[in-house]
This record gives sequence, C-alpha cells and structure tokens, in this order.
Amino acid sequence: MAEKLGSTDRRKARVRRALREAANGRPRLSVHRSSKQIYAQIIDDAEGRTLAAASTLEKAMRESLKTGANTDAAVAIGKLIAERAIAAGVKDVVFDRGAFIYHGRVKALADAAREGGLNF
Repeated sequence: MAEKLGSTDRRKARVRRALREAANGRPRLSVHRSSKQIYAQIIDDAEGRTLAAASTLEKAMRESLKTGANTDAAVAIGKLIAERAIAAGVKDVVFDRGAFIYHGRVKALADAAREGGLNF
C-alpha cells in the first residue's frame, strides 16, 4: 500500500520534479534550514554525488557567527558555498529550495551565492 505524504513532502517533491525538468544537466544547489542551522549542498544528480557543501555547523562558522539561525549566517553560507562550488569547477546551478518558501534566510543565501559568482 502506498504511503501517504504530508504537505511538506508533497511540496518538496513538486519543487524537485520541476527542477529536474528545468535543470538541463546542471547540478542543483540544495538548501535546508532548521530552526538553529542552515545547510547548502551542490549535488550532481547524474552521478549522485555531492560536489560542494557548507553549513553553519562547521567549526570556522560556529566561531565567527553568533548563531546559525539568522540571515547573517545564511549570507555567510551562501558566499562559502559559491566559493567552494567555483573551486570545484561549477558555475551554473539550479536552485533547490526544497519545501521552504523563497523568503528570509533562504533568499539571503541565494542572493549571497549569486554575488559569490554562481549563476541560477
């Protein structure tokens, strides 16, 4: 019997389905935010591997940020993920916001990644 998905899972699946159609072979910049942290990954779905990752749990980020749950932390992670992606040879990505609304910390991370040199 099929398992019933919650509204968050349905939204995430809907966003990912649209991204898969629009990606054209580009890796995706996946963002996850919790109440206390924010995480970002550049994922190559064709090979199924992570090309670059950044989060507020890293030691350097924990020491430099007051908290991982504000827009300042999201901006720092956006710049860091852009820097790591460019070092890995990735310039063009597709933005995967998951089930999160493009607002607040998610938007701040995306804007910082664009300023850092990523195209999406």
